[in-house]
Amino acid sequence: MEAYQPKQFRLGGLHGISDRTLEMHLKLYEGYVRETNRLTEKIVALERKGHVDQEEIPAYSELNRRLGFEYNGMVLHEYYFGNLRRGGAPDPDHGSAFRRAVEARYGSYEAWKAAFVSIGRMRGVGWAVCCQDPATGRVSNHWITLHEVGNVAGFNPVLVLDVWEHAFLLDYAPHERAKYVEAFFANVDWAAVEERLRRGAAVRRAA
Repeated sequence: MEAYQPKQFRLGGLHGISDRTLEMHLKLYEGYVRETNRLTEKIVALERKGHVDQEEIPAYSELNRRLGFEYNGMVLHEYYFGNLRRGGAPDPDHGSAFRRAVEARYGSYEAWKAAFVSIGRMRGVGWAVCCQDPATGRVSNHWITLHEVGNVAGFNPVLVLDVWEHAFLLDYAPHERAKYVEAFFANVDWAAVEERLRRGAAVRRAA
């Protein structure tokens, strides 16, 4: 089976998120890729036997549960790094597809942003994610905690913010998460967000 390979991201010089944090964070992401490959290999080896022995069921079950954590950790990090860029903008252009989408759902872009920031500042570790419902095209904000807990099945992530403490503790104290969230918005690649919306709309039309 073809193994997953870590994706490459050029993110040096971000506003408010240090290169040191990014270096550490990208190594953590690479760890999720390695674990996803390792667990997949073990699961496939058991499954290719055609039957999981009774004695192997506890290990098989735990491997599958762990794969959900590692795989979703890998993918969410790819969304997160993929919607950042040096020289990003705190807000999307007026008239952009994303603005139209959030205005349709929340009444205004400002109301959407306040809701998203509130999720990002929630106590606990996890992710703030703005998703698109492929059935309706509507967008909505969600809290995902242990990577695999809180994901809405089938929804398309459009904007992803990592608020696990490793994402900001080298730059901000634990009680300064709000400053990190503000820094995140200064680095958003809104073109990537628009492309995710475009792909989601294309899939919906094809269905």
